[in-house]
Amino acid sequence: MTAPGRELPDLDTLLIGAVPATGPTVSEGDPATGEWTGTRGEGFVIAPLRVSRPLTGVYAPEWNAAEEAAEAQLAGLVRQLDDRYGPHRQVAMHVPLFRKIAGDPMPALFQALCDEDLLGDLTVWGPVSTGRPGAPTRQLAVSLSQSDGDAPMILCAVVSDRPIIELREDG
Repeated sequence: MTAPGRELPDLDTLLIGAVPATGPTVSEGDPATGEWTGTRGEGFVIAPLRVSRPLTGVYAPEWNAAEEAAEAQLAGLVRQLDDRYGPHRQVAMHVPLFRKIAGDPMPALFQALCDEDLLGDLTVWGPVSTGRPGAPTRQLAVSLSQSDGDAPMILCAVVSDRPIIELREDG
């Protein structure tokens, strides 16, 4: 998990890091706590940037304040990334959610996001440079998700060597 203010350096590390070209999707966790630490699959890496504390037993107005703080963190990061990479685009997650519920197949990236309950819409930039001469460009996305009202809010990042394209409702 990223300490406050570490999101951009951690995103830079993800952008230049290894992205599997092939292979199965693998979710990784902390061996001691079992807490999710990332997912890798064919053409992508998903990683948490910031995870709030669980909101078990937290009700309004404290819950509302936690949600507003998480949304403000996302908005601030989006502004910084817009300054760096130019305007972003949105990729909605409602179609992958419907496909998950129906048991319909979908691309590995969207399946991995659904499997981790990372269902917040993606804010996407790309292609972006990894900063290394001759290195391929990548797609970068961030998202804010919460699997249920008691779960932590997760600000996550996606780095992909393939375009991140919104799924169509008609398949």
